[in-house]
Amino acid sequence: MTTAAALTPWRHDLAGCLHASMASLLEAQGCDPLEVLGAAWKFHYRTGDVRREEYYFPCEPDTSLLASMAPHHPVRSTWHHPATADQGWAQVRARIDASRAVAVAVDNFELPFRPAYQDVHANHMVLVHGYDDQRGTVRVMDTVPPRFDGEILQRELAASRDSGNSIAHDRDMFFTDAPIANRWLEIEVDQDTFPTFDRTFVTQVIQANLHAFQTPRGHSTEGVLDGLSGQRAFLDEMAQQYGAGQDICDELFVTAGVLLATTALHADWLTHAARRLEVPELAEAARRVERTAHHWSAVRILAARTRGRHTTAEQLTRRFDALMDDHRRALRDLAAALTAL
Repeated sequence: MTTAAALTPWRHDLAGCLHASMASLLEAQGCDPLEVLGAAWKFHYRTGDVRREEYYFPCEPDTSLLASMAPHHPVRSTWHHPATADQGWAQVRARIDASRAVAVAVDNFELPFRPAYQDVHANHMVLVHGYDDQRGTVRVMDTVPPRFDGEILQRELAASRDSGNSIAHDRDMFFTDAPIANRWLEIEVDQDTFPTFDRTFVTQVIQANLHAFQTPRGHSTEGVLDGLSGQRAFLDEMAQQYGAGQDICDELFVTAGVLLATTALHADWLTHAARRLEVPELAEAARRVERTAHHWSAVRILAARTRGRHTTAEQLTRRFDALMDDHRRALRDLAAALTAL
């Protein structure tokens, strides 16, 4: 079997396939996944931008997916959009031949190791890090439960990557109705300018995050929201649309999933910094950020229940208000923790 550099499985319970895939690719290039992916904490969203992909992430203008996820580090990613399935597989093979694993978009419906196999369509992401032409197999890693790292048939992967990802019944929710189109992604890391995880870096990161929340940037493009005021505007718009009888399920569910993952990872990043740098004030701030992640988890559940109108507008509004209150307290705790760095 031809294989890429060794991959280490990585998983966070409150994050999905995007963070898991990027983490393993980063670790393969000598980076600490939590230190890179957990540093940023922000709100940035273009109204209506959400896509029916499990790996959706709202990117900054003219910024790659990974660079948007990790703006404090010299990392970037490139999505490739091959014209055909054969061209896409040739490109992936070439990267593996160069000892580089890649992430690929897939449809769970076609993957025999996924619980949704031959049942539910969903736009998912996995890593490909080996192939064997004699046996007609490919090595795939997926740390989303029920975790898999092994071989499947090349034709099975090809079917999942070339899938139209159609809606067949009402169980095809959230991540369907968008062709997979054989897309694949690779990352790059600039090791020469990679920062050291020390007090200076942690201070700079927290200051930048606070500034981004407290001082929203102006945007000439209508519909772009950022900062704490942008987050409040997004939540208010969701509540207003739902109160008016509109369907907000997909937009709120998918966007809340991103915010749940980034908030939970940042809480863990702060805890990691508290231990590494021996600054207990950061651990206290981490607990408040973790509480904010709890709110996003609840928002996601409420969002799923809006389908069928099982969530009330009052429930949404109460949760949104509680989230914003705890988020403001978290920012105050972070600002106070800076004095100890």
